[in-house]
Amino acid sequence: MDLRSGKAFWPIQNGLIRPYPPLQEHQTTDVVVLGGGITGALVAWHLTRAGIDCVVLDRRDVAFGSTSASTAILQYEIDTPLTQLSRLLGEEHAARAYLLCLKAIRDIETLCHELGEDVGFQPKHSLYFASKPADVRGLQREHALRRKHGIQVDFWDEEEISRHFPFRKSAALYSQTAAEVDPYRLCHALLKAATKKGLRVFDRTEAQSWDTDDSGVTVRTDRGFDIRASKMVFATGYEAQSLLRQKVVRLRNSYALVSEPVTEFTGWHEKALIWETARPYLYARTTQDGRIMMGGEDETFRTLPIRERRIPGKQARLEEKFRDLFPEIPLETAFAWAGTFGETRDGLAYIGEHPDFPKAYFALGYGGNGITYSLLAAQMIRDMILKGHHPDWDVFRFDR
Repeated sequence: MDLRSGKAFWPIQNGLIRPYPPLQEHQTTDVVVLGGGITGALVAWHLTRAGIDCVVLDRRDVAFGSTSASTAILQYEIDTPLTQLSRLLGEEHAARAYLLCLKAIRDIETLCHELGEDVGFQPKHSLYFASKPADVRGLQREHALRRKHGIQVDFWDEEEISRHFPFRKSAALYSQTAAEVDPYRLCHALLKAATKKGLRVFDRTEAQSWDTDDSGVTVRTDRGFDIRASKMVFATGYEAQSLLRQKVVRLRNSYALVSEPVTEFTGWHEKALIWETARPYLYARTTQDGRIMMGGEDETFRTLPIRERRIPGKQARLEEKFRDLFPEIPLETAFAWAGTFGETRDGLAYIGEHPDFPKAYFALGYGGNGITYSLLAAQMIRDMILKGHHPDWDVFRFDR
């Protein structure tokens, strides 16, 4: 599957940070992770750090799939509001998902400090504004329910918003906990740290099939070499749907751009992350080197040639929306691209076991906060392998 089109920013800015070899001999390990993007890297780092021998396999270059197209906005907020998620799954289940994502942002910050490398992590606040006046009542209910469960968030009316930003919206939620990161650098930093502890990484090698028995799994590759492991982890993102009989994700095309460096962010209060109640939603962030990164304009999944042709028009729409919000900030697009994006029925990730895949775990961080979900998947899978349980294992299960 072609996961992105156009000129994604992160690989261009960073280049090929570190190459990895293709698989050239049979391997034996405790866990084989399929997928060398940010999800696979987080899983491998957590497993290796816990003393679990691990091999990562990717059919592309490391971090060149969805990771390279990610805009890497880190939020505890799920694409499905807490009020709506409570109606779908029950308030206790929904609140637990939100609180886990809140903790995950703090855990990612700690992890980035432990790596000791600059991966572009920056703590941020987040503005979630009403796209239309009819959305105000929903934001009021959302604010009350989040506060009930101990989440620090402020409700801003139109006047409060206009005191901080150059645009007027009927209402907004201003959250204290959010962040942004360079996912490409983070992915490479995680793999680098893990390889120092024994992780083996092989890219440009495709897993073509796998067989399981009582003692484990054998992964067969397109290069004629096998990997024997006790467990396997599918960290293959949107491509995982092709393996599952169960429909778990609806694929979409999402569009993004990044600007040339900006010297003055006039009116952009605290350079907060920005998104809205409309679906699909517009979102915007800044980068460590002073650029504007924004995305949205999601649409039904289309094949590569069609998606390529639509990038210029989508770029123009994003630019127009940004100028409506921040008329005094000059926006000159440097790169624009499209990526595959997936939505689940309830906005939650799928993490855990599946009855059709013995000896395997899935780490599928679908939704707008995929990196946050990937961190949770890594922690949960580590604990399941080491301890046989995790207290929140049921939150993201396939049969929820």
